[in-house]
Amino acid sequence: MACIEARGLKKAYGKSIALDGVDLKVEEGRILGLIGPNGAGKSTALNAMLGLIEYEGELKVLGRNPWTERDRLMADVCFIADVAVLPRWMRVADAVDYVAGVHPRFDRAKAEGFLAKTTIKRTSRVRELSKGMVAQLHLALIMAIDARLLVLDEPTLGLDIVYRKSFYDSLLNDYFDRNRTIVISTHQVEEIQYILTDVAFIDHGRIVLDTSMEAFEARYAELMVGPDNRAAALALNPIHERQVFGRSIFLFDQADRAKLATLGEVRTPSIADLFVAMLGGAQPQGVAA
Repeated sequence: MACIEARGLKKAYGKSIALDGVDLKVEEGRILGLIGPNGAGKSTALNAMLGLIEYEGELKVLGRNPWTERDRLMADVCFIADVAVLPRWMRVADAVDYVAGVHPRFDRAKAEGFLAKTTIKRTSRVRELSKGMVAQLHLALIMAIDARLLVLDEPTLGLDIVYRKSFYDSLLNDYFDRNRTIVISTHQVEEIQYILTDVAFIDHGRIVLDTSMEAFEARYAELMVGPDNRAAALALNPIHERQVFGRSIFLFDQADRAKLATLGEVRTPSIADLFVAMLGGAQPQGVAA
C-alpha cells in the first residue's frame, strides 16, 4: 500500500510556481530522501503532505486527503521542522507532560527512555539547551509517538556533525521498524545516504529522479581514470565529468561495468555526486562540484 501518492501536484504563490505537476509514490515502510536545491519545492511538497497548504492535483497520505482530513491524518503523522518549535520557557519535564496530554498514542516510558540516553536534565528549560539537545528532545518526543509517517524538514540544520550522526543513528536504530514510513528533506545528502531506501530529486517544482537505492546502485557507476584513458572513457558517453588531482572521474548511467573496469577504478557514486551531475551548479551543502 502506498503511504504517499501524488499525481499532478501543483502549487503556485502568485506568479511563482513552487510545484509543477509532481508525481510521487512512497510505499509504506520506506525511508525517502527528498533532495533539491533551495527553492526547488521541497518544503512546499512536505507542507502539502501535512495538510498545511492548499494545492491542485491529487494527493493521498495514508489514504486520506491531507487538506480536508487533516485532523484525522495528524493522529498518524509526526513532523519535525527546520526550526525549533518548543516554547523556550518550557522545562523538559513540562514538554513530556504536554505531549502526553495532547497525543493519545504517546508512550511516556519510551520518551523517558530516549531522554535517559542523553545528558538533558528534566529540570532544564528549552532556552538553556544547546541546538543539539533541542534536536534530541524533539526526537525523543516524536519517537515516543506510535505514528505511521514521520516527516523531517532539515531536522539537523545548524547542528555539528556529532549531533547530526547521533540524530540519524537514533532514528534508524530506535524508531524505524520497516512498518513506519519516513520522509526526509535535507541538504546534507551524504549523511543520510546510508539510511535511505529511496531517493527523489526535485528541481524547479518537478521530480527529476525517483528511484530506490537498490536501483540507484545498479544503474549508476563512477569511473576514475588517468589522462591516458580519458578519451576512451569519453567515448562511452558519461553524463558528467570532474577533475580530482589530475585524474578524471566520470559518472555513467546504465553503462557496462565490466567495460568501464578495463579503463580504471569503478565504484557506485554517492547521491551527492549524482545530484551535481544532474542539476549542475546547485549542489547540496558541503559538496563541491
